[in-house]
Amino acid sequence: MSVKNQVQLITYPDSLGGDLKTLNHVLMKHFLDIFKGGVHILPPFPSSGDRGFAPLTYFEIEQKFGSWDDIKEIGENFDILVDVMVNHISRQSEYFQDFLKNGRESKYADFFLTLDKIWKDGQPIKEDIDKMFLRRAMPYSTYTIEKTGREEKVWTTFGKTDPSEQIDLDVKAEKIKQLFSDIFQNFKEQNVKIVRLDAVGYIIKKLGTSCFFVEPEIYEFLDWIMELANSLDIELLPEVHSHYSIQYKLAEHGCWIYDFILPYRILDTLINKSSKDLLEYLKNRPHKQFTMLDCHDGVPVKPDLDGLIDTKKARELVDVCLERGANLSLVLSDEHKDKDGFDVHQIRCSYYSMLDSDDDAYLAARAIQFFTPGIPQVYYVGLLAGENDFASVERTGEGREINRHNFTLEEIEESMEKEVVQRLLRLIRFRNEYDAFNGEFKVLDSNQDEIRLSWENNQKRCTLFVDLPNNNSYIEYLDENGNDVQFVV
Repeated sequence: MSVKNQVQLITYPDSLGGDLKTLNHVLMKHFLDIFKGGVHILPPFPSSGDRGFAPLTYFEIEQKFGSWDDIKEIGENFDILVDVMVNHISRQSEYFQDFLKNGRESKYADFFLTLDKIWKDGQPIKEDIDKMFLRRAMPYSTYTIEKTGREEKVWTTFGKTDPSEQIDLDVKAEKIKQLFSDIFQNFKEQNVKIVRLDAVGYIIKKLGTSCFFVEPEIYEFLDWIMELANSLDIELLPEVHSHYSIQYKLAEHGCWIYDFILPYRILDTLINKSSKDLLEYLKNRPHKQFTMLDCHDGVPVKPDLDGLIDTKKARELVDVCLERGANLSLVLSDEHKDKDGFDVHQIRCSYYSMLDSDDDAYLAARAIQFFTPGIPQVYYVGLLAGENDFASVERTGEGREINRHNFTLEEIEESMEKEVVQRLLRLIRFRNEYDAFNGEFKVLDSNQDEIRLSWENNQKRCTLFVDLPNNNSYIEYLDENGNDVQFVV
């Protein structure tokens, strides 16, 4: 199987109407010719936290969302992409619950990283931890074993609570490899076509390193899991937020990668009305990428753009976004902040709101994304030109909820009436159907306040022109009869 060079949707199982059956109804009614590239369904599995990213199991679908039959039904018309959190599993999973009960005598004890697998005597050393790229104050949690009353320290990279809800897996353990094999086998049976490896950068724990994207060990795991996926005709998409050079290493390794640089570059271009940095970037990036503007987290800044941006200018851009309602995710460890204290990990905001709810600016952003080589993904909030959901942030205390609004069927119908949404759908149809996008990409000579990009394939060619001072975008293309046609995006 190869990934289709067409537009994909990213959505939660319950964000478009409430469950998987309704999602399928919405897709069939409004988007059958829109998401020809497929649908990325964010974790639909039973989960105990992090909106699906603390899964209990991959062999069931959360009952309130539906069943595997519903996923299969969606899969009849759309390629399905789902996540596997290769780094961790829920504290509520049967595996860890058995460990909590029986400790080292549990048949699942090997699944987890007790600290003696890291430090010989099981005692954590501060100097080692100081070198690590931390996602919480300490990279482990302490649990009490029911049977013995003994305390066990277990590695937990993520988690807002203490002890954590997300328990790291020992990817070197044969039993974990067997578990992944079983998970992928099930995905094959359920007609899943693409699997995103979530948090794969954190899987290797090695003293003396940042414990993030540890080479060469990470490639040993990737080679193993790629071989497993290939044998089942499943494509893999490793998800790694890191310095761009690491992404490029993955690309050299033959992996699909995420373009986590593009969302910021496009935002910067449209807010500051200068195409220089974006066009430079577009000339040099690998083409085998998935592109996005918005997602369930935020617009990546650090470490994805380390070394690519001037932090003073970045701070100004961040301030514009804050004025427009954004909130921030920050880097925790001092060692991984910039020397001047710049510490923005992600800007959390609806992309439409970040562009001041300006229809033309938003469509210019999408046009640039769709002309950038790669597989374009559109997040469901962006699809409906959704604005910031402050009420949800207030209600949950979770900053990321600003861009995770759940749309009712009525809200979807209302959104479909918006002119900006209809213009976006027209643009997506063009990107899906015009054959030049399977050919050669060029960045054309452009003034600093404009963008010119082109695609050419046999008798088909199209050019995007964006006039930055007024955010107007035009596409010129050759139609079936060889005539030059132009439309306003």
